[in-house]
Amino acid sequence: MKKKSVIGIIVSAVLYLLLFILGSSTGLIHPACYAYVGTILPFGFAFLYFYVASNIKFPGAAVLLNAFVTVGALIYGEGNLVVWLGMLILTVLSEVLRGIFKYDTLKGVRWGFIPFAFSFYTYTFHWWTNTEYSLSEALEEMPEGYAAKMEAVINNTPGIVIALILVIPVAIIAIRLAQRLMPKSRAKLN
Repeated sequence: MKKKSVIGIIVSAVLYLLLFILGSSTGLIHPACYAYVGTILPFGFAFLYFYVASNIKFPGAAVLLNAFVTVGALIYGEGNLVVWLGMLILTVLSEVLRGIFKYDTLKGVRWGFIPFAFSFYTYTFHWWTNTEYSLSEALEEMPEGYAAKMEAVINNTPGIVIALILVIPVAIIAIRLAQRLMPKSRAKLN
């Protein structure tokens, strides 16, 4: 692997972490933004994943990116067991699908990206798996009235189901867009 590729992979991992931070910061606008931003983040994730996967033609693209976010979250004291298990499951699914369809192929990268695209939802899912704690944290950290808005978002089960379903077509569109706009990375894949 060329030195330029290694630097690009490191930059991609940093940008991926920054997208997570940006996504979590949308909660400052409104709780719904934080809850559903994971549906559109794959538009940014796709370019980073595509670059890394086109340079790492063996298991490791999803592992590297999600491990970088996990380490960053641990340093900042963010996340919990649900986040780490969710990240692990999505990372393994991504790598397994990419392996089934071959690591050095466009098809492998496309299929591997679909579970990877759900990664941000592992971070926000604590609202639904540990609601009481999440609401108590909101009362301490956020402005008055935020917890009530947050509770309305948490109770909107159809909203989260629709948002999760929409991740799949968004992921497909995003990875195809990345492959079209990144011809050098595409040329590295069969």
